[in-house]
Amino acid sequence: MKMNGARIMLECLKKEGVDTIFGYPGGTVINLYDELFNFKEIHHILPRHEQAGTHAADGYARATGRVGVALATSGPGATNTVTGIATAYMDSIPMVIITGQVPTPLIGNDAFQEVDIIGITRPCTKHSFLIRNVKDIALTMKKAFYIARSGRPGPVLVDFPKDVQMAMGEFHYPETVEIRGYKPTLTGHPRQIEKAVAMVLESRRPVLYVGGGAVLGGAAEPLTTLARTLSVPVTTTLMGLGAFPESDELSLGMLGMHGAYCANMAMTNSDMIIAVGARFDDRVTGKLSTFAPHAKIIHIDVDPTSIKKNVRVDLPIVGDVKDVLQKMLIQAEKSAEKVAAFTEGTASWHADIAGWKEKHPISYKQSSTIIKPQYVIQKLRELSDDDAIISTDVGQHQMWTAQFFKFNKPRTLLTSGGLGTMGFGLPAAMGAQAAFPNRQVITICGDGGVQMNIQEMATLVQNRLPVKIVILNNNFLGMVRQWQELFFDRRYSSTCMELPIDYIKLADAYGAKGFLATKPSEVESVITAGFREEGPVIMEFKIAREEKVLPMVPAGASLNEMVLNA
Repeated sequence: MKMNGARIMLECLKKEGVDTIFGYPGGTVINLYDELFNFKEIHHILPRHEQAGTHAADGYARATGRVGVALATSGPGATNTVTGIATAYMDSIPMVIITGQVPTPLIGNDAFQEVDIIGITRPCTKHSFLIRNVKDIALTMKKAFYIARSGRPGPVLVDFPKDVQMAMGEFHYPETVEIRGYKPTLTGHPRQIEKAVAMVLESRRPVLYVGGGAVLGGAAEPLTTLARTLSVPVTTTLMGLGAFPESDELSLGMLGMHGAYCANMAMTNSDMIIAVGARFDDRVTGKLSTFAPHAKIIHIDVDPTSIKKNVRVDLPIVGDVKDVLQKMLIQAEKSAEKVAAFTEGTASWHADIAGWKEKHPISYKQSSTIIKPQYVIQKLRELSDDDAIISTDVGQHQMWTAQFFKFNKPRTLLTSGGLGTMGFGLPAAMGAQAAFPNRQVITICGDGGVQMNIQEMATLVQNRLPVKIVILNNNFLGMVRQWQELFFDRRYSSTCMELPIDYIKLADAYGAKGFLATKPSEVESVITAGFREEGPVIMEFKIAREEKVLPMVPAGASLNEMVLNA
């Protein structure tokens, strides 16, 4: 049976198991939307901005591990997705973004709402396609989903001209796909794995350094088992939080610019770093020339281009991190006597780490009159479900969340790490809540970032998505203000946001509930009241205006050169 290209596209999405699309209609996708009207098995959520729709697809993907799907029309609709695409690209999130395009004869003629979205997004997509013939739709979509989810995941853009949507063709969806030149290495080399385990067992000051790849690769279970089997301390990046339970005594917490003192000291003094799905980002390493000066480095990553990119590596292992860790665990279990001697030999290392933990724990001093943001985060953790999904915007509140929330499960923290996108938190939570309507979803925002996509309150209310929005309000662009205080002689240039916004009235205007806390004694009652509501809620906390995120490694400094106190 023949069908038009728009229907073929939707049949492809069904074949890929897509149950939710975040999209915004327009002229070049109106045919697609007309067919979507008949596809009741695909839930369409209409955001109030295409950027938010793309972030929502991203949040859906981070929370589920499945490919998120966003849809936009051509021209400004397509360009509005760019920030969301770049956010996903930097954090290796599997997404397929479908954009409408002007009819193929008009491409290149500056037609109404024409833009070269493939050219614009080429630097921030894993791959992109322009479909020129109705016969190519099915194979293109099979390739798009395969590329998005395989190897190192990432966003794939599919540009879909209006005339191709209208053209008639037959639908045959391929079972498998072969892409010349694209063969991700998923199985770690056995000899390299043997060498890695032998190197670890010869060390005396080992550290597992875990990045977002461990979460994306579903490696939390073998990682945890391996760490406990070998009794190796674990530190995670911002993106790796939740891959290893922070309640475990082997956890060092987060490392890097705003990481724990014990984590940074462990990395500085280690003689063996096992990097798992991490890319040695500048926020983690500090000054490269002084990073881990005594350590041999084993680097496990599915992306060979990430290995040796920023730091020297003594033993590279290219492969799926879950596969490699499972095989390392098997290899370790074959060497039970060596493992026993190894764990005995690292006793003094664990004593050093315990000393660093005790000497400079991440802490704060709670005032009796002013709400400290760290206190709010701790109360949220105390009162929320154990499997609650937390999203954040970017800034001080993001770092306080990373420091104080204590994540024990993977895919429970959704945050923009690589690009650092303000405005990400609320729509990402929206995507996660759409994926898991019965789980508790909380977004923690600052008063700056939350306003960048506040219009999505309407989407939450319309779709009955009960996201709880926590606003830590200091009337500043807090992280920039902190840098201005510490490094620019308190010249607060354009970081003060004094215009008072009544978030309670704002919530009411959208048909939601709002609660306000202005002193510490009100924090718990506001959180309890907010959690009790069935629909979306804004909870605003007026926090200490000049509270800083500490500890901190100043830009260009070494990991052990930390600012510990205000």
